[in-house]
Amino acid sequence: MPYLLAVVAGVLNMLQSGSNATLHQKLESGPVVPALVVYLTGMLAVLAASPFIGRSAEGVLGRAGAVPWWGWIGGAMGAFYVVVTLTQAKGMGAGAFTAVTLTAAVVTSLLLDHYGLMGFEVRPLTLLRVLGGVLMVAGVGLVACF
Repeated sequence: MPYLLAVVAGVLNMLQSGSNATLHQKLESGPVVPALVVYLTGMLAVLAASPFIGRSAEGVLGRAGAVPWWGWIGGAMGAFYVVVTLTQAKGMGAGAFTAVTLTAAVVTSLLLDHYGLMGFEVRPLTLLRVLGGVLMVAGVGLVACF
């Protein structure tokens, strides 16, 4: 089930890029208003789903001090991604945009795993994992240039 959910998340991530870019284009505004719309609709979706997917928020404030600094910046990183999709995805095209963002994510994930950064379990780089990253970079060239 985790892999199926990851596949669905990947598909939705790409569909979100197109949705965000269209919202930005049709509203004919800067990226702030569409980004706020994206986060408002996301917040409403999380609130609607919360009875089915989450634990209660009881005791959260007491545990907040245990969260490392990087646990608090995910929203800012997500906002950056949303603004980039709003302003760049349509111009680059779905294939190139996805190839670049996905490859950057894979290469970053290799480093996060290797060094155990941001709370990930250490998974050392192997020759095959490095080769996979190199092939991803080569794939960007193929998708973006042809």
